[in-house]
Amino acid sequence: MNKAANLRRTIDKLAEKRGVFRADAYLFALEAIEQAMQSQSTPAHISGEYLLDWIVLLGKERYGPMAPDVFRSWGVHNTLDFGRIVFHLVEARLLRKREEDNLTDFLDKFDFEEAFSLKVFKGQA
Repeated sequence: MNKAANLRRTIDKLAEKRGVFRADAYLFALEAIEQAMQSQSTPAHISGEYLLDWIVLLGKERYGPMAPDVFRSWGVHNTLDFGRIVFHLVEARLLRKREEDNLTDFLDKFDFEEAFSLKVFKGQA
């Protein structure tokens, strides 16, 4: 079995075990982490806030103003939920954290409706 299939199976088991977020939410977070790390000149640890910036960028690119609806369909209702996803991935040993990393790094960083509103998209045109 290839690496991608193994990862998908692991994520599916994690989502089933936790019963909170759909597997798609974990995969989306991992993709945002990968893109955030690749955006740096040298691969390094990224902060929760920096990851959330990439979640917004990837969400806009992939889902546009429908991103909040997509996230909710995955069980993700706020930025803290993305933090929970990251920490679930850490507990599953798919990610590592530093001692100073904390779930509160993800607490109330932005509102999904505002971050993905059409006003924001029009301003970027």
